[in-house]
Amino acid sequence: MFNNLSDKLDKALHVLKGHGKITEVNVAETLKEVRRALLDADVNFKIAKNFTTTIKEKALGQNVLTTLNPGQLMVKLVKDELTRLMGGETVGINLSGTPTIILMSGLQGSGKTTFSGKLANYLKTKKSKQVLLVACDVYRPAAINQLQVVGEQIGVEVYAEVENKNPVEISKNAVKHAKATGKNVVIIDTAGRLAVDEQMMTEISNIHKAVNPQETLFVVDAMTGQDAVNTAKSFNDILNFEGVVLTKLDGDTRGGAALSIKTIVNKPIKFIGTGEKMEAIDVFHPDRMAERILGMGDVISLVERAQEQYDEEEARKIQKKIAKNQFGFDDFLKQIQQIKKMGNMKDLMGMIPGVGKMMKDVDIDDDAFKSIEAIIHSMTPEERSQPKTINASRKKRLAKGSGTSIQEVNQLLKQFTQMSKMMKMMQGGGSRQMMQMMKGMGK
Repeated sequence: MFNNLSDKLDKALHVLKGHGKITEVNVAETLKEVRRALLDADVNFKIAKNFTTTIKEKALGQNVLTTLNPGQLMVKLVKDELTRLMGGETVGINLSGTPTIILMSGLQGSGKTTFSGKLANYLKTKKSKQVLLVACDVYRPAAINQLQVVGEQIGVEVYAEVENKNPVEISKNAVKHAKATGKNVVIIDTAGRLAVDEQMMTEISNIHKAVNPQETLFVVDAMTGQDAVNTAKSFNDILNFEGVVLTKLDGDTRGGAALSIKTIVNKPIKFIGTGEKMEAIDVFHPDRMAERILGMGDVISLVERAQEQYDEEEARKIQKKIAKNQFGFDDFLKQIQQIKKMGNMKDLMGMIPGVGKMMKDVDIDDDAFKSIEAIIHSMTPEERSQPKTINASRKKRLAKGSGTSIQEVNQLLKQFTQMSKMMKMMQGGGSRQMMQMMKGMGK
């Protein structure tokens, strides 16, 4: 996410991060590189020029050249301006109305149907809403079926009229159905086209007038850069939507759409899609995104994701098992599942300050735990609860059954034993023993 932009901004600001002599000349040179980095990220030229002009004025106005840490102040100014450029503050979704009606708009291929499912799942699991998905794409082959598959996957009802080719009628009937069945959120998935055309705009405008939604969201593929921004402007001129959704942001190394769209259409980015899974949806926080772009990480979002997966009752059970030396591979497997639910591994690593930069060239497979899970699933119930029973012949069987090597089985058993000892020490407050244990692991 934003890897190219992050690298170029880091290089541009590198000169000013030390304690060397800072002059108005090298500040101007640095900002020239910052502008070039923004242009390479497919940011609109005028926006990039205004961005660096504003920073220069603020830097000179705050006597950045005479401060103790001029480089740090410049980084802060860039971070603040990036935050402002992306909207300044977090804007939540409007859930007023009985039911709340959310109209999804966007071009074909932008990820609209998938995101409709993600949003439904988000509102169901995190906001405790009863959601109805509505299939109003009557043109694209298998579009209705796709939404039904998504609905089944997340446990949300999908309203569809397969024989009806009038999306305005379908949307009105769906709202009536939602009221009759006690649904408090209706998400309408509309048809997209390969390009903006009059028929498409007329149709979605008619749906908008018919159901009067509380939220109209424009879904755009972040990887299309300035094209995404131009399309957003065309839609906004007709629909006057409330917010933008950027999908496929995990695959976007440039970030031009995220940095330009707020300025061009004056509408906030409300959500971002960061992967293919139904849980891969985040509320957009401009300040946190600015910090990530500058390599500062995003600890707050990381903690929030961890808290979402934290089960207090399960934690108490594990605590008791650790105290009694009963922590086994079944418990370990549950911990792995919780980590996986937090999202893409490389994305999670990027939230840790400094780590994202170190991991930029490292390919972290989303199936990083695959071999570990395979080995555990190959174990008998006895082996899972009592790892000490795993002898040489059993290791050979586990390696064969999981498609791994005996070395990998040995490594897992060793790591599990070390981790269990650490958890036991932490339980008893044995910080001294813990330090000795960590030294031993280092050797």
